Amino acid sequence: MSINQNNHEHANIPPGDVRSIVLGFSGGLDTSFCVKYLGEDQGYDVHSIIVNTGGFSEDELKKIEEHAYKLGVKTHTTIDAVKGYYDRIIKYLVFGNVLKNNTYPLSVSAERLVQALHIADHVKAVGAKAVAHGSTGAGNDQVRFDMVFHIMIPEVEIITPIRDLKLSREEEIEYLKNKGVDMNFEKAAYSINKGLWGTSVGGKETLKSKGILPEEAWPTQVSKHDSEEVKLHFEKGELTAVNDKTFSHSSAAIQYLQTIAGAYGIGRDIHVGDTIIGIKGRVGFEAAAPMVILKAHHALEKHVLTKWQLSWKDNIANFYGNWLHEGQILDPVMRDIEAFLQSSQQNVTGDVFVQLMPYRFQIIGIESEHDLMNSKFGKYGEMNTGFTGEDVRGFSKIFGNQTAMYHFLNKA
Repeated sequence: MSINQNNHEHANIPPGDVRSIVLGFSGGLDTSFCVKYLGEDQGYDVHSIIVNTGGFSEDELKKIEEHAYKLGVKTHTTIDAVKGYYDRIIKYLVFGNVLKNNTYPLSVSAERLVQALHIADHVKAVGAKAVAHGSTGAGNDQVRFDMVFHIMIPEVEIITPIRDLKLSREEEIEYLKNKGVDMNFEKAAYSINKGLWGTSVGGKETLKSKGILPEEAWPTQVSKHDSEEVKLHFEKGELTAVNDKTFSHSSAAIQYLQTIAGAYGIGRDIHVGDTIIGIKGRVGFEAAAPMVILKAHHALEKHVLTKWQLSWKDNIANFYGNWLHEGQILDPVMRDIEAFLQSSQQNVTGDVFVQLMPYRFQIIGIESEHDLMNSKFGKYGEMNTGFTGEDVRGFSKIFGNQTAMYHFLNKA
């Protein structure tokens, strides 16, 4: 397909009719195309915004800003959303021990929602009448962005050039070269998206139902081979210290633990899931810190929470993770669930000891003043001090009384 003004419904903009549009911008091929297409072909003043959820260094952000202005944006804004990302979403994923399909810590799906919310706020600040993103028509992100925009800025038009024009990568490259854009068009063999709560990795191996990513595809290479023990300290469910190094915000603790555990190749896996639009897909990911934190937090909870607290948390958190994955962060039921999860963490305080090894880890145990596995009340399988054998004899009879009545009255 050749790209010209007749390919898009917004092509017939009268000359000189300049409008403002906010574009979610990453600096990659798709959003670079969007800047040129929306600005030069469609007559918009493009206001680009990048929302950093933990995947960019200061140097990378500076280069992305320079690239945006070279492409011709009117303004470029960088949002540091790392702490807000944790406070708004990740905290509750930890409280709920959320793993999609018992595997995936929602690395990308969670951060897309935070990005969409910030972009919507920026649209309001700019006073733009249109918003754009570079999603294709094949994945989850288009739904997540669109849905947040429909709810937060319903009067604003959503424009998605890559999706609307059904462009191939080759067509985008040809267009940008014709526009004189100088950038690296060589696509890496693997698509990588890094954030605070993990890094996704896509490649030819994940496009089929069989195949594993090779060692060189993983962004973090294994450089540690001797095991080591780490101590994680949680305060009311939030990670606040690693090996007695304390942090003022849990996002910093997560990043610090990643530097320790990531070098072991921990948290590598391939997630197979159902997309919002109904197809199944595979994606590789590495999430050393998230996986260690979730398992350590869950271990602590099993010691300090009651049976029914754990049971209801599992049910509610599973719904929360699925609904979040499908972009429904703004549904008010999510605030209700977050309130429950927050309440459940009042006694989730203590230390968890974890042994790290190449490609795996194990929980050694916990120490907490709220530990319900307390020898003062007895030792499992040995003795108890809170009741007698006669107490149990009577309890067992009463506890099974109705079932005994059923079987007595309904003998075969």
